[in-house]
Amino acid sequence: MRIRKPGKITDHLWYLGCEESGVYLLESQDESMIISGGISYILPHVLQQIRAFGIKEDRIRKFLILHAHFDHVGILPFLKRRHPELQIYGSSRAWEILSMPKAINTINAFSGMVTERMGRVEECSGLDLEWREDVDGATVSEGDLIGIDDMEVQIFETPGHSSCSISAYVPQIKALFPSDGGGIPYRDTIVTPGNSNFTLFQESLEKLKNLDVEYLCADHYGYIMGEEAGDFIQKTIRMAKQNRSLMEEAYLRTKDVETAAHELVTSFYKLYPDYVLSKEIFQGIYGQMVRHIAKNLKPQKSYVR
Repeated sequence: MRIRKPGKITDHLWYLGCEESGVYLLESQDESMIISGGISYILPHVLQQIRAFGIKEDRIRKFLILHAHFDHVGILPFLKRRHPELQIYGSSRAWEILSMPKAINTINAFSGMVTERMGRVEECSGLDLEWREDVDGATVSEGDLIGIDDMEVQIFETPGHSSCSISAYVPQIKALFPSDGGGIPYRDTIVTPGNSNFTLFQESLEKLKNLDVEYLCADHYGYIMGEEAGDFIQKTIRMAKQNRSLMEEAYLRTKDVETAAHELVTSFYKLYPDYVLSKEIFQGIYGQMVRHIAKNLKPQKSYVR
């Protein structure tokens, strides 16, 4: 079952934000952690929901970055400046990226572009949402545990969507937070964004497939519960194989990365015109994926007649 409405998921876990971009609050008696950072324009909704749901903001003491893309770190700068004692965790590669002026400029530019596209500029005016070089934190890696009172957040390194991607799993409530590294449950399909390295994206899915999952907490388009949550990673594995074949076919037919990417993106937006990312951003993503696929194609057999 796919649920896209913010609210309480189960004991100790909330979904906050909007349908197309959300964050999760893992709540215990004495402290709470936000998992993932969403797109910056969801901040007014998150703050309103914290008040409406009776969540104690002063107990939010930890924040986990699952990867450093602009649409997954958006609310963090505001919250860190509002709560300087906030402990932030991310992969070593995420911190490396977030220290680069070029990456910071890209985050701010893309955030502004999507905020304008979604008609959220006015409600975000006056909020200090921009990334600058004043946010840092601790590094986590494969096998690390972050404690939240009597719960623990297990860390898995799951590169492929990005070089800095990690996933989190909370065994006490059987909740998996794979970010985009687990696939995006958009409408009735699964988007498989192996942006930086599609092969690593597929290998990372294999790492997650045997976890006991009752709540699959995606960063875009809500969360999944019940039987579908338990099967979701396996379904993403199958969808990734299918989409890899489509990219291979498009590249082999056109013999050009950008032409193949354009064809694939055009087909996608004919079916799903309201997808959260703009065509321009998605064209760049598909270009990266097709370029990787092209470099890793198996040599074609030649036959002598």
